[in-house]
Amino acid sequence: MSSKRVFRYRGFTIDELRQKSMDEIISLFPARQRRSLRRDMPQSHIHLFEKCQKRRASDSKKPIRTHVRDFIVLPDLVDMEIHVHNGKEFIRVRILPEMVGRFLGEFAPTCKMVKHSAPGVGATRSSQYVPLK
Repeated sequence: MSSKRVFRYRGFTIDELRQKSMDEIISLFPARQRRSLRRDMPQSHIHLFEKCQKRRASDSKKPIRTHVRDFIVLPDLVDMEIHVHNGKEFIRVRILPEMVGRFLGEFAPTCKMVKHSAPGVGATRSSQYVPLK
């Protein structure tokens, strides 16, 4: 018997979280997110949230592009696609239930991983050594 697990955030399903008031949702978040949501939201956050609500109401599949990396993922945003800027380009982020309570910027890395290969033309004498395998 295979049963699909339903995601729960602090004991509540996403549908139950969507029905709760904003104050009840905020009380479930970790301290850093709770503190930033209890203070006044910056205008950029309010603008992004309103844009997301309009997009959900119109059932449009067009993604939203944003530079707001410190926006906290709320239950209303689940199943939406948001393109988050990482400093160079927009990274496509599909909002999953597991992302609730985290920052958008966590899902669009700003640094590329450094991978070194064999030395090239113009390498110094000490770095030209390549061990034989």
